[in-house]
Amino acid sequence: MALKSAMAVTGAILVLYLIAHMYGNLKVFSGQEAFDGYAHSLRELGYPLLPESGFLWIFRLVLLASVLIHIYAAVTLWGRARRARPASERYQVKKRVQRTYASYTMRWGGVLVALFVIFHILHLTTNDIAPGGRSDSAYERLVNGFQPEFWYVTLFYVASVIAVGFHLRHGIWSGLATLGVNKAGRQGTINAIAVGISLVVTVGFLLPPLAVTFGLVS
Repeated sequence: MALKSAMAVTGAILVLYLIAHMYGNLKVFSGQEAFDGYAHSLRELGYPLLPESGFLWIFRLVLLASVLIHIYAAVTLWGRARRARPASERYQVKKRVQRTYASYTMRWGGVLVALFVIFHILHLTTNDIAPGGRSDSAYERLVNGFQPEFWYVTLFYVASVIAVGFHLRHGIWSGLATLGVNKAGRQGTINAIAVGISLVVTVGFLLPPLAVTFGLVS
C-alpha cells in the first residue's frame, strides 16, 4: 500500500507540473517578449529570500525525487504482480484483451517519456542540443528547434507527448483508485476526468511545436 500511495502522490506532483508547464509553453503565442519574460520570471521566484534560480533548483530536485520514486514504485509493483501470477496465467489471451491500450503501453511509453525528458532538457533548457542554432532566448530556442527542416524533432516530440497523454490517462485513473476515490458509481466520472485532463495536456503541449513547424509562430 505504501508503494501505491507513493505512486499516487508523486504522480499528482508530476501532473500539476505538467499542467503548469503546458500553460507556460502556450505563452509562445503571445510573442517573444512575453515568452522570454515568463522564462526569466521563473528564475526570480523567491528572490531575494532565495538566490536567483534558487526556487527553480529546489523545484527541480523535488521533480527529480518524484520521478525516481514514481519509477521505483512502478517497477517494484509490476515485479511483485508478475511474480504473484501463476505462469499458466501470464500468457492467457483473455488477460491481454482485457488490458486497456493505455495500461499495455505504460511500460514502453514510460521509457519513451524518459528519453524525451532527457532530450527536452538538453534541447530547450541547457541548450546543449540546438537544431536551428543556439540562443540565449527561450523563445528562439523553441522556434529554431521546430522548423520544418527539423521535422524529425517535431515527430519525436509529437510521439512522446502522445505517450505522455496515454500514461497520464491511465495514471490518473490508477492514482484515484489507489486513493479510494474510484468507488462504485464513480467510474464514469473518474474516467471522464482522466481523459479530459490527458487530452488538455496533450493538445496544450502539441500546439507550440506544431504551430512553429506549420509557420503559425515564427
